[in-house]
Amino acid sequence: MTNPMSLKGQNVIVTGAAQGIGEAVSKLVVDLGGRAIMVDLQEEKLGALADELGVENAEYHVGSVADPGFVQEMVNNAVAKNGTINGLVNNAGIVRAAMLNKMPIETWQQVIDVNLSGVFYCLQAVGRHMYERAKSGDTSPSSIVNISSDAGRRGTIGQINYGAAKSGVMGLTMSAAREYAAKQVRVNSVCFGVVETEMTETIRSEKFRDGIMAQVPMKRFSTPKEVSEPVCFLLSPASSYITGQHLSVNGGYTIGV
Repeated sequence: MTNPMSLKGQNVIVTGAAQGIGEAVSKLVVDLGGRAIMVDLQEEKLGALADELGVENAEYHVGSVADPGFVQEMVNNAVAKNGTINGLVNNAGIVRAAMLNKMPIETWQQVIDVNLSGVFYCLQAVGRHMYERAKSGDTSPSSIVNISSDAGRRGTIGQINYGAAKSGVMGLTMSAAREYAAKQVRVNSVCFGVVETEMTETIRSEKFRDGIMAQVPMKRFSTPKEVSEPVCFLLSPASSYITGQHLSVNGGYTIGV
């Protein structure tokens, strides 16, 4: 039986790949037969991960998704080396917490630059490649997965910059899906709850843990490996008729939302 989740022969860009969710997604892409094109600022971690996955299965590019020049150059180089880009996982993100009435403009802008503008830059650069490839008659798979958050659905306290960016990612997803659908380029988002990563250490601490867990019907947080699987589902042929959707992966935190 053919594995509907197979990514054999597919080249997938994963941003924020050096740790956490991005690392887990990169590993699963390779496990499913694909090639992981990993992007992050953390060169040492990226290099170690690329060595672990093997040169035939992975490559890496060091830079910031908030720099549109770097993003376009990275995509150009990845296309030149691999021929096609079949998938993009817009995962890179940062957190800079502060209450609304105390948030410095710089803190607002840093998160918007990475978590929203960075998604747009990658979406545009990879989307152009996929769209033009489809226009030429190439029917290779093309799927983009943007990582959003429950913060974009419900709002969040102390992270209005993050919530606004993640809500914006959902808007980018729907608009891009409509523009690209005729060329069979699919664009979806995944909205995570609390995943056990370095970024969520504060909200998983004793001070906040019980309050958050009380709102999660499944009564646990998720692991990077666990959430990497629905991301790769949206990259794979198993989701070939799904576009413009927001998949909640959160233990039931947003049931009915």
